[in-house]
Amino acid sequence: MSLKVAVQMDHVATINPLGDSTFALMLEAQARGHALLHYTPDTLSLQGDVVSALAAPIRVFDKPKGEHYTLGEATRIDLSTQDVIHMRQDPPFDMNYITLTHLLERLHPQTLVVNPPAAVRNAPEKILVTEFPDLMPPTLVTRDREEIHAFRKEHGNIIVKPLYGNGGAGVFFIQEGDHNLASLLELFEVNYREPFMIQKYLPDVRQGDKRIIIVDGEPVMGLNRIPADGEARSNMHVGGRPELSPLTEREFEICAAIAPALKERDMIFVGIDVIGGYLTEINVTSPTGIREIKRFGGPDIAVMIWDAIERRR
Repeated sequence: MSLKVAVQMDHVATINPLGDSTFALMLEAQARGHALLHYTPDTLSLQGDVVSALAAPIRVFDKPKGEHYTLGEATRIDLSTQDVIHMRQDPPFDMNYITLTHLLERLHPQTLVVNPPAAVRNAPEKILVTEFPDLMPPTLVTRDREEIHAFRKEHGNIIVKPLYGNGGAGVFFIQEGDHNLASLLELFEVNYREPFMIQKYLPDVRQGDKRIIIVDGEPVMGLNRIPADGEARSNMHVGGRPELSPLTEREFEICAAIAPALKERDMIFVGIDVIGGYLTEINVTSPTGIREIKRFGGPDIAVMIWDAIERRR
């Protein structure tokens, strides 16, 4: 089977091929003989009933940054001519991101968009997870200061983070007795129009924040991310140390509990985050971790994702 595949992503020149899941998906697509196009979200257009993008043929190579791709000449392409589109640009999940899902929704499912744009729009990672309160640590979503202060009084140490951020950006650990919460909330109120997410701090994060990859509703493997010394966040973007980590019985239970919701939304590629047996996020926009899992001796998840895509085509 040879497919025409367009990848909507941040420019390929900016990625780190060593750890980029989009790059892994392109390598596997190329190995299967699929024709690859690359375009950036800012070139997406809607005119009449035609959704198009300024797209270029791309070849990818498993080499260091700067040697990892070549691009052909870019031309404006009617995206309905493609069999598959990967929506893989990084958040923030803002009005621009939401608008792009509306445009791509014009194409899906005749052109298969991974993950489905309407499902992504309606299930951002820090919102979808709240459908499973019994699996989560105590969590509050609000801008109301009194609510936040009452939550802190009840739970002590807390995490404060933007509702639609990514990569650990803007995540703060506020200890019981710390006098900076009011100032932090002032800063958040200036920078974010949305509610904030407040969670009880889980000391088990010192043993790692595990990213579990789920393909077509089935858990595959975990990648534990250990925070650096002096850092409350474990994201690899901010120095978290990754290590391969098979799933525990509790983590299999979490995956089984959320699987029906993922399958109902036809989510092919999902990454969930688990700390100390608690579910903290369900990542559906542009999950990461599959390059590291393969590099540390785990399965090649890009193969599984493409198998799932090809079953639908």
